[in-house]
Amino acid sequence: MSKRSGNLPLSDQYALRYYQYTMDSKFENIPLFEGLSEETLALLKPLFDACTCHEGMIFEQGDPAIHLYLVTEGSVDILYKPYDSPPITMTNVKPGGIFGWSAIAGKTVYTSSASCHECCKAMRVRGSDLRELSAKHPEAGEILLDRLAESVSNRWQNAHAQVREILSHGISNTL
Repeated sequence: MSKRSGNLPLSDQYALRYYQYTMDSKFENIPLFEGLSEETLALLKPLFDACTCHEGMIFEQGDPAIHLYLVTEGSVDILYKPYDSPPITMTNVKPGGIFGWSAIAGKTVYTSSASCHECCKAMRVRGSDLRELSAKHPEAGEILLDRLAESVSNRWQNAHAQVREILSHGISNTL
């Protein structure tokens, strides 16, 4: 798995847009992880970092797609910038919601931007770590993929299978 970078930015060209903190609540009490076995939780917990996202841009459309984020406090706007017009707010992600899907959907860059109006707390995981988990522990990977697909597909009807296929394809293409 990847080495944690503490409070350092991913590279000098990307400003530090968040900082890590120690989680106030129990990992297993986060809805995405509720009811998972102790074994699965033990595999997942080291992969996730708690972070506070500063007011403003978390990542921009076109930035390297490295992390998937799970909002734990506050909210995050997802913005899409068409080629020929100003950015459009696509959705607002609230606690329990996930953003940064490009990191696990087989994309090399984020296809939208993420911004918050005030500091918010989130959990983040490297897409590469989830791919490695899925390769080494297929059962745990399948459980997490199903949970992730369910978390986004409840936004629209009958999408669970489509989202599950996209995520599965993204993870398997990069192994």
